[in-house]
Amino acid sequence: MKYGYARVSTVGQDLEAQVSALTAEGCDKVFSEKFTGTKADRPEFQSLLDAVQSGDTIVVTKLDRFARSAGDAISIVRNLFERDIKVHILNMGLIENTPTGRLIFTIMSGFAEFERDMIVERTQEGKAIAKQREDFREGRPNKYSKKQVDHALKLLETNSYKQVEEMTGISKSTLIRAKRKLAE
Repeated sequence: MKYGYARVSTVGQDLEAQVSALTAEGCDKVFSEKFTGTKADRPEFQSLLDAVQSGDTIVVTKLDRFARSAGDAISIVRNLFERDIKVHILNMGLIENTPTGRLIFTIMSGFAEFERDMIVERTQEGKAIAKQREDFREGRPNKYSKKQVDHALKLLETNSYKQVEEMTGISKSTLIRAKRKLAE
C-alpha cells in the first residue's frame, strides 16, 4: 500500500498542492497536518509510522516535509528500511536501501538541514536589521487602533464589558489590558 504524508508549518499555509501531488502519485491514503517540522510530536506523522507495514511505501513531496534534521531523517529512514518499508520523495525519487541510496539520502538530508538553517539565519539577520528602526515593534500588529480602543474605554464608563464587547467587537481581555496600560 502507498501512504502519503503532507505537512505545512503554519495554520495559514495550504496543504492542497501537496495532497494533490500525493494523490496523483497514487497514494491510497494521505496523512496531513499543519504542524511545524521542528516539533518532535507530529501526531499524523506518528499515525502514519504506526500504520505502515512491511512492503508499503511512504511518499512525501519534499525531503523537508519528512524530518526535522538530517539526523532525524536518517534515523527514521533506517527504521523504515529495517521494517521493509520503501521511501519515495517526489522531488528526489525512490530512496533505495543500498549503500549508494543511503549515501545519497544522507547527503540530501544534510543539504535540507543546511537550507533550513540558512533560512533561520537570514530571518534572524533581517529581524536584527528591523530592530534598528525606530518604529520597530515585535509581535503581531494590534487588531484595533488606539482611537477604537479609546472609544471602547469611554463606552465602558457607562456600559458593562459584555455590552462594550457586543458594540465594538473588542474583547473583555483587550479592554482590561488597555485599562491597565492607562493606569500605569
